[in-house]
Amino acid sequence: MTPLITVDHLDFIYPDGTPALFDINLQVGQQEFIALIGQNGSGKTTLSKCLNGLLKPTKGSVIVEGLDTRGRGIIKQLVTRVGYVFQNPDHQLFNRSVWDEIAYGPRNIGYSKEEVKERVEEAAHVAGVHADLFETHPYFLPKGLRQRVAIASILAMRPKTIIVDEPTTGQDMPQSVEVMNFLRRLWKEEGHTIIIITHEMRIVAQYAQRTVVLGQGRVLLDGTTREVFAQPEVLRQTYVEPPQITRLGQALSDYGLPRDALSVEEMKEAFREVVS
Repeated sequence: MTPLITVDHLDFIYPDGTPALFDINLQVGQQEFIALIGQNGSGKTTLSKCLNGLLKPTKGSVIVEGLDTRGRGIIKQLVTRVGYVFQNPDHQLFNRSVWDEIAYGPRNIGYSKEEVKERVEEAAHVAGVHADLFETHPYFLPKGLRQRVAIASILAMRPKTIIVDEPTTGQDMPQSVEVMNFLRRLWKEEGHTIIIITHEMRIVAQYAQRTVVLGQGRVLLDGTTREVFAQPEVLRQTYVEPPQITRLGQALSDYGLPRDALSVEEMKEAFREVVS
């Protein structure tokens, strides 16, 4: 199957001369759930912004559904293919009502009033934003709902890929679970490819199929989350530790417990097998 996004020998240097990415090669497939992890400054956010054209390669290329992100006037096409939800939803909410916020993208592209209405109602329904909030100013909503409005504004463009920067930052445990279960539903039931940038390894273990580890602007590991967390020596290069339950299995691996366990339930089952 043709990948949605192909990154080929990507380098990126910021205008002030700061190098951020070195020789990145990556493919993003249909309906994947990917976590980008690594210490601050490892290149996660820079890479994610290259994936949707917010940043253009200094060297190499990023091809999104056949479109080269270096092309002139390409942004209007890219926003219908890759959506980006910022870490703080307030950085992308700027309209005076929830309706106008969700409708902004389709209107800006030039869709008819009927098409805009259809897309707003569809996106709001999927994101769990009720119609009785349409006239409310987004800033009057709690953070969890503001994040849903931000995601709905992306969904209205019907992109296949959605990138979410730090989806659980500043949220308590119930809110984090709600957001992540919503993203999992977009992935499993709606068929989107989801890419999250996060420092929460528990979240990665529970939700991500695939994990890409960045360190000093390079890809250190790229594989299933289980494969990646089973390599703590490499993870230490970017100051990342696997979840506690995985570290427990690695510490007790000489006693027959798995080095790649991702959940308490999995560890319990392994323990039963060892003692039986």
